[in-house]
Amino acid sequence: MTSGTETSGSGDIGRTLDLLWGTGKRPSRGPRPGLTLERIVETAVGIADREGLDALSMRRIATELGAGAMSLYRYVPGKAELLDLMLDRVQRPGPEPLGEDGWRSALEATAHGTLALYRRHTWLLEVNQSRPVLGPSALDGMEKVLTRIRPMGLSDPELLSVIIMIDGYVVGAARTQVYQEEAERRSGLTDAQFWAAQAPVLEKAMTSGDYPVVASLSEDTFSPAFDHFGFGLERILDGLEVLVERRQGKAG
Repeated sequence: MTSGTETSGSGDIGRTLDLLWGTGKRPSRGPRPGLTLERIVETAVGIADREGLDALSMRRIATELGAGAMSLYRYVPGKAELLDLMLDRVQRPGPEPLGEDGWRSALEATAHGTLALYRRHTWLLEVNQSRPVLGPSALDGMEKVLTRIRPMGLSDPELLSVIIMIDGYVVGAARTQVYQEEAERRSGLTDAQFWAAQAPVLEKAMTSGDYPVVASLSEDTFSPAFDHFGFGLERILDGLEVLVERRQGKAG
């Protein structure tokens, strides 16, 4: 992870949409056989997955493909447009169904799937996606979720808010997990070693009488075995279920 933030939609939006939807003029056959836009995007995603967005450049992609940097510009205008193509590529929904039945299982599957997406492509956390350039993958994913949650009986803006709510929760959880792993990597200390180093001071603090509630917590309170993500997600879904039942009661 890096402190720098890339922004979706910062390139030529019209050209990006042409590339996403295949509506633009196709490049003429270049001197490098087998070089395609799909290969360029896949290679860019691979570099970002392994080394982060800081390592990504048109020259680096060209080197990986064994091509000249200028040959890439026949297919994509630059890094800004390429980033939006990468975003749409990794968000391509899989063939698996969203849960077994009902809107609740659909949202639960969406949340776990999105968390897994951020875990596979941690560079996504470095991208400001507040104004995404919508391609076929993004719209396919939205269509898939909305189809399953429309029976909630909420208004269309509320259904969109549900998706935003779940995504915001997942992004926060994913960022916490990735930051924890980054801290361990940079410090060279495992999580257990990190807390063990603080144990002498914390034990004195707990016996001082200044923190009676914290001192009374059970031994398993901070156990890594507890599923904080699952617990929080279930509470969000519980709250939505109350709203859905209330709306259905009024409608009845």
